[in-house]
Amino acid sequence: MVVGGGGVALRKIRLMHAAGANITVVAPEISNQLKEEFGSSIFHHAKLFEASDIGDYRLITAATNDSNINMQVSALAQAKNIPVNVVDKPELCSFITPSIIDRSPVVIAISTGGSAPVLARMLRSKLESFIPAGYGELATAMQSIRNDVKRRINSEQSRKQFWEKIVAGPIAEKFFSGRSKEAQLDMQQLLDAPNTDQAIGEVWLVGAGPGDPDLLTFRALRLMQNADVVLYDRLVSDSILNLCRRDAERIYVGKKRADHSVPQEQINQLLVDLASKGNKVLRLKGGDPFIFGRGGEEIDLLAQSNIRFQIVPGITAASGCATYAGIPLTHRDHAQSCLFVTGHLKNGTVDLNWEQLSIPKQTVVVYMGLIGLPTICEQLQKHGVDKHTPIALIERGTTPQQRVFTGTLDNICKVINESEVHAPTLIIIGSVVELRERLAWMG
Repeated sequence: MVVGGGGVALRKIRLMHAAGANITVVAPEISNQLKEEFGSSIFHHAKLFEASDIGDYRLITAATNDSNINMQVSALAQAKNIPVNVVDKPELCSFITPSIIDRSPVVIAISTGGSAPVLARMLRSKLESFIPAGYGELATAMQSIRNDVKRRINSEQSRKQFWEKIVAGPIAEKFFSGRSKEAQLDMQQLLDAPNTDQAIGEVWLVGAGPGDPDLLTFRALRLMQNADVVLYDRLVSDSILNLCRRDAERIYVGKKRADHSVPQEQINQLLVDLASKGNKVLRLKGGDPFIFGRGGEEIDLLAQSNIRFQIVPGITAASGCATYAGIPLTHRDHAQSCLFVTGHLKNGTVDLNWEQLSIPKQTVVVYMGLIGLPTICEQLQKHGVDKHTPIALIERGTTPQQRVFTGTLDNICKVINESEVHAPTLIIIGSVVELRERLAWMG
């Protein structure tokens, strides 16, 4: 039974309903949201609570804003030895409800003994990022072969080693990345040959985003903290790199214009070689690996070499930098489409499809365009784009060092020349740049 029908009661009912409880709510009225979410799946007594309502419930929660009713519910329930919880009143409770991380059948509860529930919720949110949803599937799969493992592996120590191979190796990672069928096959193969110690490596191609560590995905962070070897480029900031496992080997393979410290072909082969030795290899790339990140080239050789890999997308620079600069890439009054292009091609030229870039009512985003900016501005004007078209150049977007320079096609080069601008930069062209004046939130 839940006494009360407001927002606090709703939060408690969600947990109880998820656990399969039959719920009776005693309250003169219940909130519209409670009705919409649960409707006829709960039984509502539309009345004020009375002593006769205590009944023979297995569990009672008091969630009203009337302290007298809450105290009455607590006293009556405890007199009948029924577990009772009074929200935010630990002294009236015979049990408390902790913050829960639900990865059923794995369930983690965090409690402060009722003294600081907000702190418990904060801790839960931190742990959520480190505990993938796949833990539930992993636990279920382990349960399904538990008896078979006990029957076929006699030694307790050997069984322990078998389970450790599963939970701390590539099988678990497959569950975490959504490849449960493949993981179950591997689990069965390991059971059929539990003493096989051949190391199996894997490559993780991970997008690190445009610079702000807070923009990393949960999966990216988990893999970063589990890799044996990290290959990273110059667009990966120190603050992101420092989130990787501290004892992992780090290999810098950064490239900049006309200065490739490690040629791309060598990087591709290095990934194969490291994984072939059984390493968990993290290829950490700025932005998104599949948007001007040459990720396709790197995994192509992995696929040819039968090396297992997975790809984790990152927030691409166009999205991250534009957002932090207060420039929406599309807007009903300004742009109905958005085009991403690279500022220099494979042969080092800036020979783009200028007619396509000159179409009105669109936003053009140019990656790696700092060197070619004069040519870009000149060619767009030659192909009919108004010289007063707004343009923005974002330097080191999403980081504390972010700087945004704005102007028009005919004066942005002069603006840039008067400042010392360094890569990485991103260029945004189109009338959406005008919105920055009132939408900028990062300065």
